[in-house]
Amino acid sequence: MTTPGNKRERGGMDQSDAATRTRNGDRKAPPTIYDIARLTGVSPSTVSRALNKPGRLNAQTERRIRDAASELGYRINPMARALPTGKTGTLGLLVSDITNPAYFDLVRGAERVASETGMTIVFADSQESPELERSTAERLQTSVDGLLLVGSRLEDQQIQELSSVKPLVIVNRLVDGIPAVFPDVRPGITTALELLREAGHRRIAYLAGPEASWMNGQRWQHAFEIAVEWDMSIVEIKSNAPTREGGAEAFGRVKAADVSAVLAYNDLVALGLLRECRDHGLDVPGQLSIVGFDDIFGADLPTPALSTIRMPLAALGENGIRRLLAEIDGGASEDDAALPTKFVGRESIGPVGV
Repeated sequence: MTTPGNKRERGGMDQSDAATRTRNGDRKAPPTIYDIARLTGVSPSTVSRALNKPGRLNAQTERRIRDAASELGYRINPMARALPTGKTGTLGLLVSDITNPAYFDLVRGAERVASETGMTIVFADSQESPELERSTAERLQTSVDGLLLVGSRLEDQQIQELSSVKPLVIVNRLVDGIPAVFPDVRPGITTALELLREAGHRRIAYLAGPEASWMNGQRWQHAFEIAVEWDMSIVEIKSNAPTREGGAEAFGRVKAADVSAVLAYNDLVALGLLRECRDHGLDVPGQLSIVGFDDIFGADLPTPALSTIRMPLAALGENGIRRLLAEIDGGASEDDAALPTKFVGRESIGPVGV
């Protein structure tokens, strides 16, 4: 007869064992600093210093501890680390529309720097909604060391209020008193309009983005100033959304404006307009030249390939995270520096009437 006392010895499993196995499956408990201490023969506090504050032990001991941690499959728990240090090792990155391909390289650049510095990024999307952006930012701030706002649709005061809670850096935006990383749109716009002018274009349109977008205002303002300086006529045309659908829906307004060229708020809007021109038999660039903005992946795929103004997207993400880490560490803050844009000429622009 098997008794409760010898059931475990025979490889049996009582009800509590079964319950534990049912809850955990075949998973084993994750290793702790105590496991590393036993394997290396040092104290748990020494293990903690080696893993969380590198450089405080001699190199040989630290390397032995890290090798043991790797062997055991140990992973630092950012929530546990936050208890004594107040730091979670995580950063929040909040973008205005995560489906916009313009953010792909920016996010990769941000992730590259975060990974190199041992940080983890938590991503979130505000879906072009200021209300959702604010509530999401407030939730993120409770669990991250700092926040990177990309293409924020918030009012300046709201951004300043968020900055008073946790370190914060903005990308593609300028707000008084807030560290920022942003592009200089003027070089790219200047080259684009110069080429259009040389091709005989005198009446152009700016197909606008969201009114709450600071970058939309910058692109329109610079295009307007350059066009006026060069004696070109320019009109602003609204689009319903910064998407391909928004560009397509603006086709009728563009045609009614009687312009020969369009500078679009972004590549998605430009691609939507380009598709609608093709569907309606309007030749591009023979009857209408189109220039996008951002140089997203796929901008060169349609026929004709889209001419555009390239944004330094990866550099914006990289510099944004570096700037945020500097703010978190309380070090000397760098001056705001604009990263230049560059015109990329393809097939969607040509001489007037050709």
